[in-house]
Amino acid sequence: MKIAGILLAAGAATRMGRNKLLVSLDGETLLRRAARRALAAGLDPVLVVVGHEAEKACAEIEGLGCRAVPNPDHASGINTSLSAGVDAVPADSTAAVVLLADMPWVSADMISAVVARHAETGAPVVTSRYGDTVAPPTLYARSLLPELRGGAGEGRGRQVVRRHAKVAAVVDWPASALADLDVPDDLERARARLEGEVADDR
Repeated sequence: MKIAGILLAAGAATRMGRNKLLVSLDGETLLRRAARRALAAGLDPVLVVVGHEAEKACAEIEGLGCRAVPNPDHASGINTSLSAGVDAVPADSTAAVVLLADMPWVSADMISAVVARHAETGAPVVTSRYGDTVAPPTLYARSLLPELRGGAGEGRGRQVVRRHAKVAAVVDWPASALADLDVPDDLERARARLEGEVADDR
């Protein structure tokens, strides 16, 4: 079983006021942090979809063993990045895990658990649930990848999950693991959380 990773990292992140994927958290950028964890989970290949400031994004993942996938249409919405990532999934991949680069609390163990649930159940969709919210990492079997292609806007991944809800598997995580970083205050809260975790370990 060969599982690819599709890491969506092409957006302009206008609410942050700068490219949020290039801001530092715990000594590394959000993008590098997410890519490194996808690799640590055993996803192969890890396809990083880039668009806004693509050269800088590529520089951040250099040397990790990821593959950058350009999305020239990234301004048209995240669905275009999802489509570009799906188009790059190798023919011998049996499934793909979709990840968002702005979810810093998603760990390699969480990604591995989603893959393990797929192996255990054979479910064509395995998604993560944080309290009442369903969000990535989400695994899609190869048979469903065509449903993730095409169009602009956002939300196609959620649509596919809803469409196949009766046969989907779910892995539950604490609601605190859901936090993404959209605005400067989110980043400050994340840094404070990390500082608190370090203090608790002392």
